[in-house]
Amino acid sequence: MAEPLAGDGQDARAVALVQELGAQLGRLKGAGPTIVRFLSMVELGVVPDGAPETAFRDVRKVVEQDLDDKIGALFDDFDEQPFAVSSLGQVHRARTSDGDDVAVKVQHPGLAKAVEGDLRNLGVVGPLLGRIAPGLDTGAVLAEIRERISDQLDAEVEAQNQRRLERLFRDHPHVRVPRVHTELSAGRVLATEYVDGRPAAEIAGLGDAERDRAGEIAFRFFFGLVRRDGVVAGDPAPENCILCPDGRLCLVGFGLLRDLDAAYLEGERDVLRAIAGGDAARVRDGVSSLGYMPEPVDPDLLFEHLATAGEWMLAPGFRRVDAEYAAQILELGYPPRSPYFGLMRRLSVPPPTLLLRRMEVRLLALLGALNAGADWGTISAEYHSGEPPSTPLGREDRAFFDRRARR
Repeated sequence: MAEPLAGDGQDARAVALVQELGAQLGRLKGAGPTIVRFLSMVELGVVPDGAPETAFRDVRKVVEQDLDDKIGALFDDFDEQPFAVSSLGQVHRARTSDGDDVAVKVQHPGLAKAVEGDLRNLGVVGPLLGRIAPGLDTGAVLAEIRERISDQLDAEVEAQNQRRLERLFRDHPHVRVPRVHTELSAGRVLATEYVDGRPAAEIAGLGDAERDRAGEIAFRFFFGLVRRDGVVAGDPAPENCILCPDGRLCLVGFGLLRDLDAAYLEGERDVLRAIAGGDAARVRDGVSSLGYMPEPVDPDLLFEHLATAGEWMLAPGFRRVDAEYAAQILELGYPPRSPYFGLMRRLSVPPPTLLLRRMEVRLLALLGALNAGADWGTISAEYHSGEPPSTPLGREDRAFFDRRARR
Protein backbone atom coordinates (compact mmCIF):
# COMPACT_ATOMS: atom_id res chain seq x y z
CA MET A 1 0.00 0.00 0.00
CA ALA A 2 1.35 3.41 -0.96
CA GLU A 3 1.85 5.92 1.83
CA PRO A 4 -0.25 9.11 1.61
CA LEU A 5 1.76 12.24 1.10
CA ALA A 6 3.04 13.56 4.37
CA GLY A 7 1.31 16.63 5.70
CA ASP A 8 4.16 19.13 5.39
CA GLY A 9 4.14 22.83 6.06
CA GLN A 10 3.00 23.56 2.52
CA ASP A 11 -0.09 21.39 2.95
CA ALA A 12 -0.81 22.94 6.35
CA ARG A 13 -0.78 26.35 4.70
CA ALA A 14 -3.13 25.01 2.02
CA VAL A 15 -5.59 23.88 4.70
CA ALA A 16 -5.51 27.41 6.12
CA LEU A 17 -6.17 28.74 2.61
CA VAL A 18 -9.23 26.49 2.30
CA GLN A 19 -10.57 27.96 5.52
CA GLU A 20 -9.85 31.46 4.25
CA LEU A 21 -11.72 30.63 1.01
CA GLY A 22 -14.69 29.51 3.09
CA ALA A 23 -14.61 32.76 5.04
CA GLN A 24 -14.52 34.83 1.83
CA LEU A 25 -17.44 32.91 0.34
CA GLY A 26 -19.34 33.27 3.60
CA ARG A 27 -19.19 37.02 3.14
CA LEU A 28 -20.96 36.76 -0.22
CA LYS A 29 -24.55 37.08 1.00
CA GLY A 30 -26.14 36.27 -2.34
CA ALA A 31 -24.02 33.60 -4.02
CA GLY A 32 -21.91 32.50 -1.04
CA PRO A 33 -24.18 29.77 0.36
CA THR A 34 -24.90 28.46 -3.15
CA ILE A 35 -21.21 28.26 -4.05
CA VAL A 36 -20.46 26.53 -0.75
CA ARG A 37 -23.13 23.93 -1.58
CA PHE A 38 -21.83 23.64 -5.14
CA LEU A 39 -18.36 22.85 -3.77
CA SER A 40 -19.84 20.40 -1.26
CA MET A 41 -17.02 17.92 -1.88
CA VAL A 42 -14.70 20.41 -0.12
CA GLU A 43 -14.95 21.23 3.59
CA LEU A 44 -14.79 25.02 3.53
CA GLY A 45 -15.07 25.59 7.24
CA VAL A 46 -18.22 27.70 6.92
CA VAL A 47 -21.87 26.87 7.51
CA PRO A 48 -24.31 28.90 5.39
CA ASP A 49 -26.69 31.09 7.32
CA GLY A 50 -30.14 29.68 7.99
CA ALA A 51 -32.60 30.47 5.23
CA PRO A 52 -34.84 33.43 6.13
CA GLU A 53 -38.53 33.18 5.31
CA THR A 54 -39.85 35.83 2.95
CA ALA A 55 -43.01 37.64 4.06
CA PHE A 56 -46.05 36.69 2.02
CA ARG A 57 -46.62 40.25 0.80
CA ASP A 58 -43.22 40.03 -0.95
CA VAL A 59 -43.95 36.55 -2.28
CA ARG A 60 -47.16 37.95 -3.73
CA LYS A 61 -45.23 40.71 -5.51
CA VAL A 62 -42.82 38.24 -7.12
CA VAL A 63 -45.64 35.97 -8.30
CA GLU A 64 -47.74 38.81 -9.67
CA GLN A 65 -44.80 40.56 -11.35
CA ASP A 66 -43.51 37.42 -13.04
CA LEU A 67 -46.89 35.96 -14.02
CA ASP A 68 -48.38 39.36 -14.90
CA ASP A 69 -51.66 38.90 -13.06
CA LYS A 70 -53.17 39.08 -9.59
CA ILE A 71 -52.52 36.05 -7.44
CA GLY A 72 -56.27 35.65 -6.86
CA ALA A 73 -56.83 35.40 -10.62
CA LEU A 74 -53.99 32.89 -11.04
CA PHE A 75 -54.92 30.59 -8.17
CA ASP A 76 -58.14 29.63 -6.44
CA ASP A 77 -56.20 29.22 -3.20
CA PHE A 78 -52.62 30.04 -2.16
CA ASP A 79 -51.29 29.06 1.27
CA GLU A 80 -49.49 32.07 2.72
CA GLN A 81 -47.30 29.85 4.92
CA PRO A 82 -44.49 28.06 3.01
CA PHE A 83 -43.94 24.36 3.65
CA ALA A 84 -40.27 24.51 2.62
CA VAL A 85 -37.65 27.29 2.76
CA SER A 86 -34.09 27.37 1.39
CA SER A 87 -31.50 30.06 0.77
CA LEU A 88 -32.79 30.38 -2.81
CA GLY A 89 -36.52 30.55 -2.19
CA GLN A 90 -39.53 28.96 -0.57
CA VAL A 91 -42.36 26.66 -1.60
CA HIS A 92 -46.07 27.25 -1.06
CA ARG A 93 -48.99 24.95 -1.61
CA ALA A 94 -51.73 26.31 -3.88
CA ARG A 95 -54.72 25.28 -5.98
CA THR A 96 -55.18 26.26 -9.60
CA SER A 97 -58.42 27.49 -11.15
CA ASP A 98 -58.74 23.98 -12.64
CA GLY A 99 -58.65 22.45 -9.15
CA ASP A 100 -55.12 21.03 -9.36
CA ASP A 101 -53.00 21.00 -6.20
CA VAL A 102 -49.62 22.56 -6.97
CA ALA A 103 -46.35 23.36 -5.26
CA VAL A 104 -45.21 26.88 -6.11
CA LYS A 105 -41.52 27.63 -5.62
CA VAL A 106 -40.86 31.37 -5.38
CA GLN A 107 -37.39 32.89 -5.41
CA HIS A 108 -36.55 35.27 -2.60
CA PRO A 109 -36.95 38.86 -3.90
CA GLY A 110 -33.67 40.60 -4.60
CA LEU A 111 -31.71 37.34 -4.58
CA ALA A 112 -30.93 37.26 -8.30
CA LYS A 113 -29.49 40.78 -8.21
CA ALA A 114 -27.35 39.99 -5.17
CA VAL A 115 -26.07 36.77 -6.71
CA GLU A 116 -25.38 38.48 -10.03
CA GLY A 117 -23.12 40.97 -8.27
CA ASP A 118 -21.37 38.20 -6.36
CA LEU A 119 -20.79 36.19 -9.52
CA ARG A 120 -19.25 39.21 -11.25
CA ASN A 121 -16.83 39.49 -8.35
CA LEU A 122 -16.16 35.75 -8.05
CA GLY A 123 -12.81 36.19 -9.77
CA VAL A 124 -11.37 37.67 -6.57
CA VAL A 125 -11.23 34.15 -5.09
CA GLY A 126 -9.41 32.82 -8.17
CA PRO A 127 -5.88 33.51 -6.91
CA LEU A 128 -6.73 31.90 -3.57
CA LEU A 129 -8.20 28.86 -5.29
CA GLY A 130 -5.09 28.65 -7.47
CA ARG A 131 -2.84 28.59 -4.41
CA ILE A 132 -4.92 25.80 -2.87
CA ALA A 133 -4.87 23.69 -6.06
CA PRO A 134 -2.06 24.78 -8.41
CA GLY A 135 -3.08 22.17 -11.00
CA LEU A 136 -6.57 23.61 -11.37
CA ASP A 137 -7.65 25.78 -14.29
CA THR A 138 -9.28 28.27 -11.94
CA GLY A 139 -10.64 30.51 -14.69
CA ALA A 140 -12.48 27.63 -16.36
CA VAL A 141 -13.72 26.24 -13.04
CA LEU A 142 -15.10 29.61 -11.92
CA ALA A 143 -16.76 30.09 -15.32
CA GLU A 144 -18.48 26.72 -14.90
CA ILE A 145 -19.67 27.66 -11.40
CA ARG A 146 -21.03 30.97 -12.70
CA GLU A 147 -22.95 29.24 -15.48
CA ARG A 148 -24.42 26.51 -13.28
CA ILE A 149 -25.48 28.95 -10.53
CA SER A 150 -27.02 31.28 -13.12
CA ASP A 151 -29.06 28.31 -14.39
CA GLN A 152 -30.13 27.47 -10.86
CA LEU A 153 -31.52 30.97 -10.38
CA ASP A 154 -33.67 30.80 -13.51
CA ALA A 155 -36.94 28.99 -12.82
CA GLU A 156 -37.56 28.70 -16.56
CA VAL A 157 -34.36 26.66 -16.89
CA GLU A 158 -35.43 24.43 -13.99
CA ALA A 159 -38.88 24.06 -15.55
CA GLN A 160 -37.30 22.97 -18.82
CA ASN A 161 -35.07 20.48 -16.98
CA GLN A 162 -37.98 19.07 -15.00
CA ARG A 163 -40.19 18.72 -18.07
CA ARG A 164 -37.38 16.78 -19.73
CA LEU A 165 -36.99 14.37 -16.82
CA GLU A 166 -40.74 14.02 -16.32
CA ARG A 167 -41.01 12.81 -19.93
CA LEU A 168 -38.12 10.37 -19.45
CA PHE A 169 -39.64 8.86 -16.29
CA ARG A 170 -43.34 9.12 -17.09
CA ASP A 171 -45.08 5.89 -15.94
CA HIS A 172 -41.86 4.57 -14.38
CA PRO A 173 -42.64 1.89 -11.76
CA HIS A 174 -40.38 3.39 -9.06
CA VAL A 175 -39.77 7.07 -9.87
CA ARG A 176 -42.11 10.04 -10.04
CA VAL A 177 -41.07 13.44 -11.36
CA PRO A 178 -43.84 16.02 -10.84
CA ARG A 179 -45.42 17.60 -13.91
CA VAL A 180 -44.63 21.29 -14.47
CA HIS A 181 -47.48 23.78 -14.83
CA THR A 182 -45.78 25.83 -17.52
CA GLU A 183 -48.52 28.48 -17.64
CA LEU A 184 -47.87 29.26 -13.95
CA SER A 185 -44.08 29.32 -14.17
CA ALA A 186 -41.72 32.17 -15.05
CA GLY A 187 -38.26 33.52 -14.24
CA ARG A 188 -38.64 33.41 -10.44
CA VAL A 189 -41.67 31.15 -10.11
CA LEU A 190 -41.93 27.40 -10.68
CA ALA A 191 -45.28 25.64 -10.28
CA THR A 192 -45.41 21.84 -10.32
CA GLU A 193 -47.98 19.27 -9.29
CA TYR A 194 -48.12 18.86 -5.52
CA VAL A 195 -47.01 15.42 -4.34
CA ASP A 196 -47.98 14.20 -0.91
CA GLY A 197 -45.91 11.59 0.89
CA ARG A 198 -43.18 10.91 3.43
CA PRO A 199 -40.20 13.29 3.49
CA ALA A 200 -36.69 11.90 3.92
CA ALA A 201 -36.77 12.38 7.70
CA GLU A 202 -39.76 10.03 7.88
CA ILE A 203 -38.27 7.58 5.38
CA ALA A 204 -35.24 7.32 7.69
CA GLY A 205 -37.55 6.11 10.45
CA LEU A 206 -39.00 3.24 8.42
CA GLY A 207 -37.83 -0.37 8.45
CA ASP A 208 -34.71 -1.60 6.68
CA ALA A 209 -36.55 -2.92 3.61
CA GLU A 210 -38.35 0.37 2.92
CA ARG A 211 -35.23 2.50 3.51
CA ASP A 212 -33.12 0.22 1.35
CA ARG A 213 -35.65 0.32 -1.47
CA ALA A 214 -35.78 4.14 -1.39
CA GLY A 215 -31.98 4.31 -1.42
CA GLU A 216 -31.70 1.92 -4.35
CA ILE A 217 -34.27 3.90 -6.35
CA ALA A 218 -32.31 7.12 -5.75
CA PHE A 219 -29.00 5.44 -6.65
CA ARG A 220 -30.40 4.02 -9.87
CA PHE A 221 -32.10 7.30 -10.78
CA PHE A 222 -28.95 9.42 -10.62
CA PHE A 223 -26.44 6.91 -11.99
CA GLY A 224 -28.91 5.68 -14.62
CA LEU A 225 -29.37 9.21 -15.93
CA VAL A 226 -25.62 9.52 -16.44
CA ARG A 227 -25.20 6.06 -17.99
CA ARG A 228 -28.22 6.00 -20.30
CA ASP A 229 -28.83 9.63 -21.12
CA GLY A 230 -25.53 11.43 -20.48
CA VAL A 231 -27.32 13.74 -18.05
CA VAL A 232 -26.03 14.76 -14.62
CA ALA A 233 -28.65 15.90 -12.10
CA GLY A 234 -26.48 17.60 -9.52
CA ASP A 235 -28.68 17.93 -6.48
CA PRO A 236 -29.48 14.66 -4.71
CA ALA A 237 -30.61 15.82 -1.29
CA PRO A 238 -32.96 14.59 1.44
CA GLU A 239 -35.22 17.63 1.00
CA ASN A 240 -35.67 16.69 -2.67
CA CYS A 241 -37.07 13.20 -1.96
CA ILE A 242 -40.64 12.17 -1.10
CA LEU A 243 -41.84 8.59 -0.70
CA CYS A 244 -45.28 8.39 -2.31
CA PRO A 245 -48.12 6.24 -0.92
CA ASP A 246 -47.85 3.99 -4.02
CA GLY A 247 -44.19 3.22 -3.22
CA ARG A 248 -42.64 5.41 -5.88
CA LEU A 249 -39.90 7.88 -4.93
CA CYS A 250 -40.75 11.42 -6.01
CA LEU A 251 -37.67 13.48 -6.89
CA VAL A 252 -37.53 17.25 -7.33
CA GLY A 253 -34.90 20.01 -7.47
CA PHE A 254 -33.53 20.09 -11.01
CA GLY A 255 -32.01 23.54 -11.25
CA LEU A 256 -28.59 21.91 -11.64
CA LEU A 257 -28.63 19.73 -14.75
CA ARG A 258 -25.86 19.20 -17.28
CA ASP A 259 -25.25 17.10 -20.38
CA LEU A 260 -21.85 15.42 -20.74
CA ASP A 261 -20.18 14.14 -23.89
CA ALA A 262 -20.74 10.39 -24.48
CA ALA A 263 -17.09 9.69 -25.30
CA TYR A 264 -15.95 11.49 -22.15
CA LEU A 265 -18.39 9.53 -20.02
CA GLU A 266 -17.08 6.29 -21.48
CA GLY A 267 -13.62 7.36 -20.27
CA GLU A 268 -15.08 7.98 -16.80
CA ARG A 269 -16.65 4.51 -16.82
CA ASP A 270 -13.34 2.95 -17.87
CA VAL A 271 -11.65 4.54 -14.83
CA LEU A 272 -14.39 3.13 -12.57
CA ARG A 273 -13.89 -0.32 -14.10
CA ALA A 274 -10.15 -0.04 -13.51
CA ILE A 275 -10.65 0.98 -9.87
CA ALA A 276 -13.10 -1.88 -9.32
CA GLY A 277 -10.61 -4.24 -10.99
CA GLY A 278 -7.61 -3.05 -8.96
CA ASP A 279 -5.62 -1.91 -12.02
CA ALA A 280 -3.56 1.07 -10.80
CA ALA A 281 -1.73 1.66 -14.11
CA ARG A 282 -4.99 1.73 -16.05
CA VAL A 283 -6.46 4.13 -13.49
CA ARG A 284 -3.49 6.47 -13.92
CA ASP A 285 -3.72 6.37 -17.73
CA GLY A 286 -7.47 6.93 -17.69
CA VAL A 287 -7.32 9.81 -15.23
CA SER A 288 -4.56 11.42 -17.29
CA SER A 289 -6.49 11.10 -20.57
CA LEU A 290 -9.56 12.68 -18.98
CA GLY A 291 -7.60 15.76 -17.93
CA TYR A 292 -7.47 15.22 -14.17
CA MET A 293 -3.68 14.85 -14.01
CA PRO A 294 -1.65 17.79 -15.34
CA GLU A 295 1.58 16.28 -13.96
CA PRO A 296 2.75 12.72 -13.23
CA VAL A 297 1.82 11.25 -9.85
CA ASP A 298 2.46 7.97 -8.08
CA PRO A 299 -0.05 5.53 -9.68
CA ASP A 300 -0.34 3.42 -6.52
CA LEU A 301 -1.09 6.48 -4.40
CA LEU A 302 -3.60 7.75 -6.97
CA PHE A 303 -5.32 4.36 -7.03
CA GLU A 304 -5.48 4.21 -3.25
CA HIS A 305 -7.00 7.67 -3.05
CA LEU A 306 -9.69 6.96 -5.67
CA ALA A 307 -10.46 3.52 -4.24
CA THR A 308 -10.90 5.11 -0.81
CA ALA A 309 -13.19 7.88 -2.08
CA GLY A 310 -15.18 5.42 -4.20
CA GLU A 311 -15.32 2.49 -1.79
CA TRP A 312 -19.00 3.05 -1.00
CA MET A 313 -20.07 2.64 -4.63
CA LEU A 314 -17.40 0.29 -6.05
CA ALA A 315 -16.48 -2.27 -3.36
CA PRO A 316 -18.59 -5.45 -3.72
CA GLY A 317 -20.76 -6.81 -0.94
CA PHE A 318 -23.70 -5.49 1.06
CA ARG A 319 -22.99 -2.20 2.78
CA ARG A 320 -25.30 -0.10 4.90
CA VAL A 321 -24.49 3.58 4.39
CA ASP A 322 -25.24 5.48 7.57
CA ALA A 323 -24.37 9.09 8.37
CA GLU A 324 -21.19 8.08 10.21
CA TYR A 325 -19.89 6.00 7.30
CA ALA A 326 -20.71 8.77 4.79
CA ALA A 327 -18.82 11.30 6.94
CA GLN A 328 -15.85 8.93 7.17
CA ILE A 329 -15.65 8.56 3.38
CA LEU A 330 -15.88 12.32 2.91
CA GLU A 331 -13.12 12.94 5.44
CA LEU A 332 -10.79 10.31 3.96
CA GLY A 333 -11.50 10.96 0.33
CA TYR A 334 -12.01 14.71 0.00
CA PRO A 335 -10.09 17.86 0.95
CA PRO A 336 -8.80 19.32 3.08
CA ARG A 337 -8.70 16.78 5.95
CA SER A 338 -7.99 13.79 3.74
CA PRO A 339 -4.56 12.15 4.14
CA TYR A 340 -4.41 12.41 0.33
CA PHE A 341 -4.78 16.20 0.32
CA GLY A 342 -1.22 16.70 -0.90
CA LEU A 343 -1.94 14.48 -3.90
CA MET A 344 -5.26 16.18 -4.62
CA ARG A 345 -3.61 19.57 -4.77
CA ARG A 346 -1.62 18.31 -7.76
CA LEU A 347 -4.70 17.08 -9.60
CA SER A 348 -7.21 19.05 -11.63
CA VAL A 349 -10.96 18.82 -12.11
CA PRO A 350 -12.20 19.24 -15.69
CA PRO A 351 -14.89 21.94 -15.32
CA PRO A 352 -17.68 19.98 -17.06
CA THR A 353 -17.33 17.21 -14.45
CA LEU A 354 -17.75 19.44 -11.39
CA LEU A 355 -21.45 18.62 -11.32
CA LEU A 356 -20.77 14.89 -11.71
CA ARG A 357 -18.41 14.89 -8.72
CA ARG A 358 -20.95 16.92 -6.74
CA MET A 359 -23.68 14.43 -7.62
CA GLU A 360 -21.62 11.53 -6.26
CA VAL A 361 -20.88 13.30 -2.98
CA ARG A 362 -24.46 14.47 -2.50
CA LEU A 363 -25.83 11.02 -3.30
CA LEU A 364 -23.53 9.48 -0.68
CA ALA A 365 -24.84 11.97 1.88
CA LEU A 366 -28.43 11.20 0.85
CA LEU A 367 -27.92 7.46 1.33
CA GLY A 368 -26.37 8.23 4.70
CA ALA A 369 -29.40 10.30 5.70
CA LEU A 370 -31.67 7.39 4.70
CA ASN A 371 -29.41 4.80 6.37
CA ALA A 372 -29.86 2.74 3.21
CA GLY A 373 -28.15 -0.57 2.50
CA ALA A 374 -27.45 -2.53 -0.68
CA ASP A 375 -24.65 -4.17 -2.61
CA TRP A 376 -23.83 -0.81 -4.15
CA GLY A 377 -20.71 -2.11 -5.90
CA THR A 378 -22.66 -4.76 -7.81
CA ILE A 379 -25.41 -2.28 -8.70
CA SER A 380 -22.77 0.23 -9.83
CA ALA A 381 -21.22 -2.40 -12.11
CA GLU A 382 -24.49 -2.46 -14.05
CA TYR A 383 -23.78 1.14 -15.03
CA HIS A 384 -20.00 1.22 -15.51
CA SER A 385 -19.58 -2.29 -16.94
CA GLY A 386 -22.95 -3.17 -18.44
CA GLU A 387 -23.56 -6.04 -16.03
CA PRO A 388 -27.12 -7.46 -15.93
CA PRO A 389 -29.53 -6.15 -13.29
CA SER A 390 -28.68 -7.63 -9.90
CA THR A 391 -31.95 -6.96 -8.05
CA PRO A 392 -35.68 -7.28 -8.79
CA LEU A 393 -35.96 -3.49 -8.72
CA GLY A 394 -33.11 -3.27 -11.21
CA ARG A 395 -34.80 -5.72 -13.57
CA GLU A 396 -38.02 -3.70 -13.49
CA ASP A 397 -36.04 -0.52 -14.14
CA ARG A 398 -34.20 -2.09 -17.09
CA ALA A 399 -37.46 -3.42 -18.56
CA PHE A 400 -39.01 0.07 -18.42
CA PHE A 401 -36.15 1.67 -20.35
CA ASP A 402 -35.99 -1.20 -22.83
CA ARG A 403 -39.68 -0.58 -23.60
CA ARG A 404 -39.02 3.15 -23.87
CA ALA A 405 -36.19 2.53 -26.36
CA ARG A 406 -38.52 0.47 -28.59
CA ARG A 407 -41.16 3.19 -28.84
